[in-house]
Amino acid sequence: MLRDGFYETQARTMIERVPAVAGIAQRWAVSPYRGCAHACRGCGARAGHRRLGLDAGRDFDTRIVVKPNAVARLRADLARWGGEELAVGVSGDCYQEAERTYRLMPGVIGALAEAGVPFTVHTKAALVLRDAALLAEAGARVAVSIAFVDERIRRAVEPGAPTAQARLELVSALAEAGVECRVLMAPVLPLLSDAADQLGATVRRIAGAGARAVEPVVLRLPPGTRAWYLEWLGQAHPRLVERYEELYDRAGLPSPDYERRITGQIAQLCRVYGMAFGPGEARRREPRVAQLSLV
Repeated sequence: MLRDGFYETQARTMIERVPAVAGIAQRWAVSPYRGCAHACRGCGARAGHRRLGLDAGRDFDTRIVVKPNAVARLRADLARWGGEELAVGVSGDCYQEAERTYRLMPGVIGALAEAGVPFTVHTKAALVLRDAALLAEAGARVAVSIAFVDERIRRAVEPGAPTAQARLELVSALAEAGVECRVLMAPVLPLLSDAADQLGATVRRIAGAGARAVEPVVLRLPPGTRAWYLEWLGQAHPRLVERYEELYDRAGLPSPDYERRITGQIAQLCRVYGMAFGPGEARRREPRVAQLSLV
């Protein structure tokens, strides 16, 4: 159903497996929205729009799918959940503009907190500050995505997203509000944002914003994302297309040697600036929701 420019669908489940190619620590995710107005060209969630009869390019950026029954369906799913950590907002930023209309996240946070399930919210949007008190009380983590601080690159590959400066200020504001905040340095773009001076400038400014940890992810190009990203690359940087074809395997993963080199550089920078590196310890809690007996 179309409402206010958004496409509403009734979710049959809210806890979905995170594709292995995604590169984040959590294996399962909750996403009230599918598609994202940030229009990041390298977003790995684009293929999900194909299952809805939409395309993984422009439709993903402009035809945002909303799950109005997200909170009720999530509560039902959590009644059978074992307590493993969840990511929130993987298929589309959970604090993009659609959230101003639907206000699903306070209910999602409440359901996860009541069930005692640890979770990490993935976002680029300052709207998350509206729920800072709820997130702090729930003991949630927030991972703010900041892959680079070059505004020219941001305008080219994340045209609908807030500036890097705005996201750095968001990190500071979340820390001040008592929310555990880390930075998902993703995606690092081969041959575009991976030079030593670029990585150094990004990590230095992340540290200055007060982030506790950095978790890097090199760009992934799974089906759906690959065609959309390479089409743009061929127009903007045609001489790089062949190198990308050599660098990525058929699943969309970058060369392991390249990935180790980049993440190793970022790990060293984190040591220099006194931040933790990587996803941190996996969190799991015994759920507070009563489990059904098998006898």
